[in-house]
Amino acid sequence: MNQPTRKVAVLGGNRIPFARINTAYRSASNQDMLIAALHGLVERFGLNGLRPGLIAGGAVVKSARDFNLTRESALGTTLDATTPCMDVQQACATSMQAAFIIADRIALGHIECGIACGVDSASCPPIGVSEGMRRLLLEWNRARSFQDRLSALARFRPRHLIPQLPATAEPRTRMSMGQHAEVSAKHWVITRREQDEFALRSHRALAAAYERGFFRDLVSPFNGLERDNVLRADTTLEKLASLSPAFDRAAGTITAGNASALTDGAAAVLLASEDWAKGLGLPVQAYLVAEETAAVDFFGHGGASYKEGLLLAPVYAVPRMLQRAGLRLQDFDFYEIHEAFAAQVLCTLKAWNDPVFCHERLGLESPLGEIDRAKLNVAGSSLATGHPFAATGARILATLAKLLEERGKGRGLISICAAGGQGVCAVVER
Repeated sequence: MNQPTRKVAVLGGNRIPFARINTAYRSASNQDMLIAALHGLVERFGLNGLRPGLIAGGAVVKSARDFNLTRESALGTTLDATTPCMDVQQACATSMQAAFIIADRIALGHIECGIACGVDSASCPPIGVSEGMRRLLLEWNRARSFQDRLSALARFRPRHLIPQLPATAEPRTRMSMGQHAEVSAKHWVITRREQDEFALRSHRALAAAYERGFFRDLVSPFNGLERDNVLRADTTLEKLASLSPAFDRAAGTITAGNASALTDGAAAVLLASEDWAKGLGLPVQAYLVAEETAAVDFFGHGGASYKEGLLLAPVYAVPRMLQRAGLRLQDFDFYEIHEAFAAQVLCTLKAWNDPVFCHERLGLESPLGEIDRAKLNVAGSSLATGHPFAATGARILATLAKLLEERGKGRGLISICAAGGQGVCAVVER
């Protein structure tokens, strides 16, 4: 049965300050951080005792203790205990994809409001036992006699004690995300200086946003931290230039300074129907009006001759969304492009402006063109805030909604790359 869709309002967000790995949140669990982000949202919008239609969220790096993470975190707040929750995971696009789930249900009238959220801890990754130890433990568990248990123990070897650490490489290529980004940087001829200048701009923009109080109603303190401690307000081009390449020692251009840092943190954003917001007297900051998800072949599936850059799925997602929405790339007042690496953002911008690529790969008659860089990540982004994988989407959506509220009108584009050759994008308007 066809039914009219409703507008999806973004009412605002909250996050805890993001922290560089093994610093302020080194002992905090995913649940600790997500509860803190949700609690701040509840307090900010007066949601105590209320029951949202759905909370969708998740983490990319999870351990067994994170079972039912979103639900358990919600139960740690003062929201109604009957609030339904679900875990979502799409790498770095996790909380943005959660926002899409919430938005779609609001648009169809299935719920009146919902919360999208995400959290990740680089400091407390799950550490598993080796495969050999796992098999021994299972055999021990299945043993029915003392003799059988002795037999299992007899096969123990010291090598079984070597722990299994979380993988940092793509399973199909055995290359890290940084190595993949290096390949794209070389392909698109992105220089080291361009990347360092882009990183410096991100730190300066974030520092300026903090100084003018932009994050006063977007960030709540946690564990003694009031600002993102990845931020280096005093960094310079000279300091960035002094850093060594991180993924290709001989000819690389990506460093710890122009790549997003391993980070701990959590973020949440509140979405609702206009009627629900009006009923509670909550002002609408902006509206989520379009979305798209894409994936690329980054490993040459089936012997394919063309392999796309791992982090360039948004290059494909954005033109699809723009065509459906009847918009041009230049029809935006703000651009929020997730800064996994300075190189990846610069590759994306270069691809959109390349006539051959746009014709042959995107099927366009002409390139999407350039954007006004003054409108890009104006309040800083992942290079300066840090990037707790699943939290980044909610951070970006809340930031863009507030920028549009400040401006009073306008339109913003969100573009987020994700591991596995995936990416999401969205249009937000006021």
